[in-house]
Amino acid sequence: MYTPLTERPGNLYRGRFAPSPSGLLHFGSLVTALASFLDARKNNGTWLVRIEDIDPPRELAGASGKILKTLEAYGLYWDESVLYQSKQSERYLALLNNLHKSHCCYYCQCTRAKIKAQGGIYQGHCRQLNCAEKNSAIRLLNSHPNYYFTDIIQGKVKGNKALAEEDFVIHRKDGLFAYQLAVVSDDIYQKITHVIRGCDLLEPTMRQLTLFQTLAKKPPFYGHVPLAVTNAGYKLSKQNNAPAIDTSSPQASLIAALNFLGQKPESNLINASVLQIIEWAIYHWEINRVPKSDKIVLSAY
Repeated sequence: MYTPLTERPGNLYRGRFAPSPSGLLHFGSLVTALASFLDARKNNGTWLVRIEDIDPPRELAGASGKILKTLEAYGLYWDESVLYQSKQSERYLALLNNLHKSHCCYYCQCTRAKIKAQGGIYQGHCRQLNCAEKNSAIRLLNSHPNYYFTDIIQGKVKGNKALAEEDFVIHRKDGLFAYQLAVVSDDIYQKITHVIRGCDLLEPTMRQLTLFQTLAKKPPFYGHVPLAVTNAGYKLSKQNNAPAIDTSSPQASLIAALNFLGQKPESNLINASVLQIIEWAIYHWEINRVPKSDKIVLSAY
């Protein structure tokens, strides 16, 4: 159960915003970054930025630097050095080795086509086959399925039972570390206590909770803000070519994001500086005002 900072011992809050450099920040990214930043600042916490650059084929050249400049233009300043996942391979590999030694994972040679033909959920085919390391993915032996969790914003969230019980991939066949492994490793390493992000990650949260339990580590509190979607129902995303937010005049986008998050910014803020808007937003931030919905349609798209 989520407890406000003033009621928790130690007054420790460590949040983070973790964009991937597959494109520039769009309005949906801003909503997530702003919510994460404001909740950390309101709770006198630490706010970190992590660049999730572990999938080179999907990355846009120069995006990492532009993302950081955009955050600065919007008054969202981080507290510690930026962590780049591309530089964490040694730590990820050590975690994989520990899981192997504990018999918590195994090699799998099932193709996506084979899994799709079986209904789209991996059925544990390779669990007892002792597949060779070559041309194999690595799957977590899922002994701690999570069927639901309590979200700071959305309340009780139930997941898909079959997905919750699936042995999911933690190291890809192409040699890249899987998102679930990297993000849990980083959250442990950075001592993250709170994760505020978009509702597109509700299902991955279930898997991350499974990995935290497997590692016997305390997970963060999770809060998921609604997704910004178009009239056609598509999520604003880099993959859908959502337009990058304006860095020359951030005020209008900041106010729009605050409205999206249910914070009811004062009308005279349109004439304020970025710093003034951020200061107002920190002082007035109420996470309970964030809509308890998985998506909100933006009429402008």
